Amino acid sequence: MSNNIAVPLLLIDLNGDGFHLLVELHAFGKKHFAVIDTGASRSVFDKNFIQEHVLEAKELDAVQTVTLFTTSSTIHGIIPKFKIGKLTIKKYPVVALDLDSVNDAYEKHGHPRIVAILGGDIFYNHQAKISYKKKKIYFSSKRIFAWPG
Repeated sequence: MSNNIAVPLLLIDLNGDGFHLLVELHAFGKKHFAVIDTGASRSVFDKNFIQEHVLEAKELDAVQTVTLFTTSSTIHGIIPKFKIGKLTIKKYPVVALDLDSVNDAYEKHGHPRIVAILGGDIFYNHQAKISYKKKKIYFSSKRIFAWPG
């Protein structure tokens, strides 16, 4: 399948209480990490990261995003471009939450900080498939729909 993009995954152990998959994400000229969350309906980014890099980020009055996280405020904006391996995503309509508690827990156990939790919107749009055996995620270079905005 020549239209597939293979991206390596990092499997981290949560102190014997399960595993998370991390993937490298390149945005705003730097390498970062993101969690692969197949149960998340939508991807979310870290609020501090977005406020630092997205100039027109706006705070939402009411949280409209369904997530596993409780948050007092949510912001949204547009990320001009980011990459997951060789997959380039442009003009992504981002929702951002406070991910400090996740990052605090990761750092406590010696894992890298994350800037995003990648979910179903990106996985569906690029028909993602995960191989735990090979520790890779595969994306189609062709997207199903264009991001609104």
